[in-house]
Amino acid sequence: MSVPDGPMSLKEFWPIYLGEHRNTANRWLHVLGSLGGLVWLGLAVYTRNPWLILAGVVNGYAFAWIGHFFIEKNKPATFKHPGKSFLCDWIMLAKTLTFTIGPDLARLEEPSSQAPSEEAVQV
Repeated sequence: MSVPDGPMSLKEFWPIYLGEHRNTANRWLHVLGSLGGLVWLGLAVYTRNPWLILAGVVNGYAFAWIGHFFIEKNKPATFKHPGKSFLCDWIMLAKTLTFTIGPDLARLEEPSSQAPSEEAVQV
């Protein structure tokens, strides 16, 4: 699924974002990257060393991009929609860790349409 240019709501973007993260291994690499980034952020606060925030960003994106380039074999949505992609990363993290992402993934596979409608996806 191609990531379109132009403005869209977070609800419109979520199914597009999730479509770029269909592979379970890719999603779990994102989880590892996000959680690792939070650890680095905590260390930065604890040690009062802002440079560790940079390590967290690198950690997060490294895991995510490995998942995209080598597993999912697609281009991260970050390049066209960095803000929405960042927010959806945290939504995906929460839904993955609480094992509630399944219904959203199932909606992507529905034969009635290429992408779920805005109402069908609960962000």
